[in-house]
Amino acid sequence: MRASYLFTSESVSEGHPDKVCDRISDEIVDLFYREGPKAGIDPWQIRAACETLATTNKVVIAGETRGPSSVTNEQIEGVVRAAIKDIGYEQDGFHWEKADIEILLHPQSADIAQGVDAQQPENKEEGAGDQGIMFGYATNETPDLMPAPIFYAHKILRLISEARHSGKEKVLGPDSKSQVTVQYENGKPVGVREIVVSHQHLVEDISSKQIRDIVEPYVRAALPKEWINDRTIWHINPTGKFYIGGPDGDSGLTGRKIIVDTYGGAAPHGGGAFSGKDPTKVDRSAAYAARYVAKNIVAAGLADRCTLQLAYAIGVARPLSIYIDTHGTGKVSEDELERAAAKAMDLTPRGIRTHLDLNRPIYARTSAYGHFGRTPDNEGGFSWEKTDLVEPLKRAL
Repeated sequence: MRASYLFTSESVSEGHPDKVCDRISDEIVDLFYREGPKAGIDPWQIRAACETLATTNKVVIAGETRGPSSVTNEQIEGVVRAAIKDIGYEQDGFHWEKADIEILLHPQSADIAQGVDAQQPENKEEGAGDQGIMFGYATNETPDLMPAPIFYAHKILRLISEARHSGKEKVLGPDSKSQVTVQYENGKPVGVREIVVSHQHLVEDISSKQIRDIVEPYVRAALPKEWINDRTIWHINPTGKFYIGGPDGDSGLTGRKIIVDTYGGAAPHGGGAFSGKDPTKVDRSAAYAARYVAKNIVAAGLADRCTLQLAYAIGVARPLSIYIDTHGTGKVSEDELERAAAKAMDLTPRGIRTHLDLNRPIYARTSAYGHFGRTPDNEGGFSWEKTDLVEPLKRAL
């Protein structure tokens, strides 16, 4: 591993076109998990795989679902409009009330269902919803055990978003992007070399300097004070005007920001996106489990950095492989950690959903500012960020 280098990661706000689509897709997953129990549907039987396209005053939703018949297209449309309104879109080119919403959802394929559903209710064995590889990663370079570049890129936009939603920054629109280039020395982050923030504005005639005056305090609040110095280069709205934003400025699609969703490029990403998928889809649930195990390995002091890979086949319950790399920082061998991980947690799809309590309406909150490095909440959201696997891992070793 190189000792001194620059590394860059980006983030995008909840108003970015792709993130609007992620939010809509996850709101539909949550809707099915909210309404299922009311209709007497076992949450274990709910299925959702929703893809969203957004462009100028148009939203198209396609995919497959299985759940309560009480969920109507009218109800789905209401959830979608509420999400767009909450993000903050009331513009001529994209308006929560005026956008045309087309819903093209259909029942889940019976061929897929037979490989995923439990074949024998008494043992409740169920297979993975698809084949695939999933990665988890953790590093002790930030308090939340996330890589510094993506951690701070997210934090910048979250602080600005909070100010916008509070009404403090009325000039700023919902669409924005950030990028942070971190200087590493001896393998540790020590400063910021470049900062990029591109932020939509609702007043057409405004300069990049005026936007910098607005956003710079939030950037400085997000970053360690000593990381910004006279060598730091700023790029605030570097193209100038950013008045037309969101799906009106650029079309959006679900699942197009997978590196923003995970580790900012500091670690591998598996084959699939997360948003719009219920937890039978191991693209999502096993990626959460991989992060959970990797984070707990680092939290336990067993390594300073940890990359973990899981692999699955459709219809097969057990993972085909567990791979761990501690990048030369491990206190025990990778072989031992792989065996300990398999003992400490049931990594079958059902085991993951049970351990992390994933059969809940907890997914819309994950759709912006990353699925990892977040604080577990009282409703069960971000359960994969807990560090309660530390002791089971140590016992297994």
